[in-house]
Amino acid sequence: MAKVIKIGDEYQGEVVNEKYNPLIKRLELDIRIAHIGKGTPSRGILRKAIAEAYNVDIEKVYVRKIESEFGWGVTRVEVHIYDSPDRAKLFEPEYVIKRNEYATQALSLQQ
Repeated sequence: MAKVIKIGDEYQGEVVNEKYNPLIKRLELDIRIAHIGKGTPSRGILRKAIAEAYNVDIEKVYVRKIESEFGWGVTRVEVHIYDSPDRAKLFEPEYVIKRNEYATQALSLQQ
């Protein structure tokens, strides 16, 4: 049975694939989110919810890709959770790091 993640008040995600990469020291997740009739959840909300679900610091979670399927109300999300923030800085591209940091800042301003 797949792990279910509560994302905010409106969404639920299902972990389709979960694999630990021992060489890079990160957990690689593929998550499927059904949001029929609602917008795609933001990167900041996803990052916060995944950090809470896996009980890790938000600085270790990086949302790599958010891909919505047109007309279906389903989104596929690719996430990496690192053992330490320093490992993330070594392996994640700079644009992914900046996107995630910006999304977290925007989320904290909304609250």
